Amino acid sequence: MTAKSLGEQNYEQFADRYAARVETKAHNAHIVDPAVSALLPPLAGLRVLDAGCGSGWYSERFLNAGAQVTPIDVTPAFVEIAQQRLGDRATVRRQDLTQPLAFAADGTFDLVFANLVLDYLEDWTPTLREFARVLVPGGRLIFACGNPVADWLLVVSGRFRMDAMPDYFTTQMYSFMWGGFGEPRPVVYEYRRPISAILNPLIDAGFALEQVIEPQPTEAFREADPDDYERHKRSPTFIAIRARRT
Repeated sequence: MTAKSLGEQNYEQFADRYAARVETKAHNAHIVDPAVSALLPPLAGLRVLDAGCGSGWYSERFLNAGAQVTPIDVTPAFVEIAQQRLGDRATVRRQDLTQPLAFAADGTFDLVFANLVLDYLEDWTPTLREFARVLVPGGRLIFACGNPVADWLLVVSGRFRMDAMPDYFTTQMYSFMWGGFGEPRPVVYEYRRPISAILNPLIDAGFALEQVIEPQPTEAFREADPDDYERHKRSPTFIAIRARRT
């Protein structure tokens, strides 16, 4: 890996602070996590690829549930943090998701889990094809990403900053100053895309949709962040999808 991926550029700014806060931050703990958790099958005995494992908190959960887990991440600090967390229970690999998963043979995994990582990739097609390749027939892909409607509303409102003229129908990079992880607040770059740029690459890669969740905040979110609760209760933030490899 010579050029740094967008994910690495983003998280090398604040990987330690992110790892310390991500599990309890309201958006993660009380919007995204209930949605992706509802999509998970029984994990005991499954071979799981945790793609974009970050601090390793989902990998640890999967291991505790009896899964065999292969965690991967592109950011060196996350590889180190996750390895320290998981110890000898799993080997964390450094892997850029825009590159082939050369370490894995066809049909290596029963489940690919990719939580809030695909937003850092401009073109999902090669990555989703690799996910399909390393899954057994009938294996599942579960992921969460930014909700296309929410991202578009944030672009047109000016909260997401873009250098190009906003165009809903085009996948475009934007930047946003993240709060909730201490100071200095990191400026994070991601891609927003239309719903067609989510669904068509899945279909082209050989996946069949099983379930789609546009999660609303739980009551625990109201307690953790009452100022934001009403807005997120009425307006989308993320989308979570489970798809089956045909």
